Amino acid sequence: MRIVKVRNVEFGTGRPKIAVPITGKSSDDIIKQAETIMSSNNADLIEWRIDFFDQVEDTEKLVETAKKLRQVMSEMPLLTAFRTHFEGGVKKLSEEEYFDICRVLIKERATDLLDLELFRKTSKLKEIIAEAHENNIYIIMSNHDFDKTPATSELERRLTLMKTFGADIDKIAVMPNSARDVLNLLLATNNMKYKLNCPLITMAMGDLGKVTRISGEVFGSCLTFGTVGDASAPGQIESTNLKGILKTLKLD
Repeated sequence: MRIVKVRNVEFGTGRPKIAVPITGKSSDDIIKQAETIMSSNNADLIEWRIDFFDQVEDTEKLVETAKKLRQVMSEMPLLTAFRTHFEGGVKKLSEEEYFDICRVLIKERATDLLDLELFRKTSKLKEIIAEAHENNIYIIMSNHDFDKTPATSELERRLTLMKTFGADIDKIAVMPNSARDVLNLLLATNNMKYKLNCPLITMAMGDLGKVTRISGEVFGSCLTFGTVGDASAPGQIESTNLKGILKTLKLD
């Protein structure tokens, strides 16, 4: 499997890396959350959910806050994600506004990894991915279903499509309604981890899906989300506990 190295973190080898989300509404809240995460010493990277940020559409404030984050985070990788309301986010933007924000982050090199949702306009996605790569920013392409778990064949199709578009890392999160749904998500992950030759991030949300957040090293998911404070999705595990569980389950 291809390994993607971002700063000092390697995705696609070893235990799943732990991302802790920042969901602050103000710049001050965001920086305080980052300081708390850094002091916890349980995160491999931070995910900044900018759809929670009240001033996300203010280019100057967005870039200024990103620079402050970098000062706090030192060499820890930063993943920036605007989760649209279609996929569980908290703010509504037009597609053009969504891509405008992505372009600001890329132009200012304000992040290490950028989350792009799969089901956006294809031509725009390809443009943004090319621009990101020109600026040495990695792309995590994502798809989230908060209602159900698609069939294994559909999950595999979406992961393949992400790779075809040029994603560096593929991500799918689903909502299971049965144990079979959890198994289908794990099966799709296991089937595709070598076929696509790129790191995968997969998870089933909620309590039923918690097993998928700790079993990535076995089935092929390179990253999991833990919490220090507020969660950004249902089923996330507190980062200290998560780190201990991953260590216990580590493969020899």
